[in-house]
Amino acid sequence: MKKILLILSLSVAFLSNAQTIQNGSYSTTGYIKPDGTIQNSSYSTVGHIKKDGTIQNGSYSTIGYIKSDGTIQNSSYSTVGYVKKDGTVQNSSYSTIGYVKADGTVQNSSYSTIGYAKGVDKEWAAVVFFFFHFN
Repeated sequence: MKKILLILSLSVAFLSNAQTIQNGSYSTTGYIKPDGTIQNSSYSTVGHIKKDGTIQNGSYSTIGYIKSDGTIQNSSYSTVGYVKKDGTVQNSSYSTIGYVKADGTVQNSSYSTIGYAKGVDKEWAAVVFFFFHFN
């Protein structure tokens, strides 16, 4: 009985550390753990965001970078977009493509809600929703 309680407690602690990524209908599409591990809805690891801003796929191949000023780059260091301090997301031509609100709501350029990333850094949310596809 003690083993079951311990396993259950550890499972709850593990799940509570990961922030849920949801689509506009509140269906869970994945998770981002505090260490930057990106998981799909089945908890399989599909990507990583390292502390230095390096973005990797599930096989640890570098696919991009998040710079300290909010610039998002691909693996060749070409700019693919920007995340402004206010959560505005722009493409490489500075056209607004969406917004990551302070409460974690993610909207497209028409202000329609496309998802939720509560408790996730706005740059990380933008990477997942707008710039790179993790399957």
